[in-house]
Amino acid sequence: MVEVKNIALLGSTGSIGTQTLDVIAEYPHLFRAHTLTAGRRWELLASQARKFRPERVVIADESLYEQLKEALADLPVKVEAGAAAIAECVKDAELDMVLTAMVGYSGLAPTIEAIKAGKTIALANKETLVVGGQLISQLLENSSSCIIPVDSEHSAIFQCLVGESEREAEKIILTASGGPFRKLTPTQLENVTVKDALRHPNWDMGAKVTIDSASMMNKGFEMIEAHWLFDCPSEKIEVVVHPQSIVHSMVEFTDGSIKAQLGVPDMHLPIRYALGYPRRLPSGQPSLRLEQYAELTFERPDLRKFPLLRFAFDAISLGGTMPCILNAANEIAVAAFLDERIRFVEMPYIVENTMNRVAFSKDVDYAALVATNEEARRVASQIVSSL
Repeated sequence: MVEVKNIALLGSTGSIGTQTLDVIAEYPHLFRAHTLTAGRRWELLASQARKFRPERVVIADESLYEQLKEALADLPVKVEAGAAAIAECVKDAELDMVLTAMVGYSGLAPTIEAIKAGKTIALANKETLVVGGQLISQLLENSSSCIIPVDSEHSAIFQCLVGESEREAEKIILTASGGPFRKLTPTQLENVTVKDALRHPNWDMGAKVTIDSASMMNKGFEMIEAHWLFDCPSEKIEVVVHPQSIVHSMVEFTDGSIKAQLGVPDMHLPIRYALGYPRRLPSGQPSLRLEQYAELTFERPDLRKFPLLRFAFDAISLGGTMPCILNAANEIAVAAFLDERIRFVEMPYIVENTMNRVAFSKDVDYAALVATNEEARRVASQIVSSL
């Protein structure tokens, strides 16, 4: 008899979170939503709790605790609030897996606690490794914990490496859709709107990730994540634009052969793979039909139009706390763009200037990351205010 896997889903109300709950509902005999957490969307969290009956729900915004608690007063579910409660809940002895789908820097602390607790982690929060990859790697060396990637690109690489020796992997090739602005000129980028940037051609994602995809910062973050996940030097990670989003990423081996993972652009696939690993779970969803695609094309990214991708390579080359500075500045820039306080083309200016102004350290520990994150956010916010 197969035991049901208890899952803590951090960020259950976001795009990845809601799709993960779709997968859990698809396999009730295999998975149980034991713990659900959200940032501010307490009403959706309450609705999810009524459907999935978890043991615990946590809302990050403590001001919403009473509303959530009242909404679930008739259910036997623990209701908690605050960032500390989210970091603490991953230690629960009943949990078999922690899926981290929180947005941005907020995913770092609970991931650290999950590693210390020896949990299997399904990682959908790339910023955790962008900000603290060095620290996370050190913690994993002394823990029974392991990370299974959920991002479609890293899931693809992970799948290509199953049964292979990582020492024989010569190059990682990350594919990028190119986003909605792939064909625009630098002049045309001057006038794009938030609505334009949120109109991704292939993927249905949350607002923050969608903006990062439009600027190609998302691919820079994925490069840094791949560097840490697969112990691969950044100079052996190549980014190619693949507008069809069918080849999710590739690995080139020392003998010159290349393995690729293909599939329809649907996040349910890598989520299903991560939850079921090492098993592949059968699905009734439509599968890829290659005859539907007249051609699959690949091209180099334009770093002149999308300098944030270049800044990501610069950050990982410098190492230390520089990727933390990069991430903090980008989060401030994206928030300002979504609030229509800056233009799309001003985001690289904010990130680059923050990277130049904030002192970074080669030595990384949690305290250094917290201090660096706060300082970078302060500097980036000042730059936004000056524009």
